[in-house]
Amino acid sequence: MRHYETVFILSPVLSSDQIKASIDKYRSFLVKGNATIAHEEEIGLKPLAYQIKHKKNGVYHLIEFVSEPSLIKELEVTYARDETVLRFLTFALDKHALAHNMERRSNGKKESKKEL
Repeated sequence: MRHYETVFILSPVLSSDQIKASIDKYRSFLVKGNATIAHEEEIGLKPLAYQIKHKKNGVYHLIEFVSEPSLIKELEVTYARDETVLRFLTFALDKHALAHNMERRSNGKKESKKEL
């Protein structure tokens, strides 16, 4: 079992119900594949660095999970077949990345404001 993180970008023209359905589809795919979801983050609508399929924005979603390596190929084939997914990236996390993710989550989204 290895730790992985997957990020996928959904088309911005989807309704909120369609976005939730797509996210649930991939979450349930991982659970059915005996993966354990460690963390999930809905990043939301963000501008893309360059246009993808004539879209300037995308809905980002991140899932951190633990699974067998064989599940990754199936997950990426499922992403590739889904026309609502603009881009995806799945990568294995090493101990340093895991430590960084834990630290980032423990600090939350609080950022210190510097005085000018």
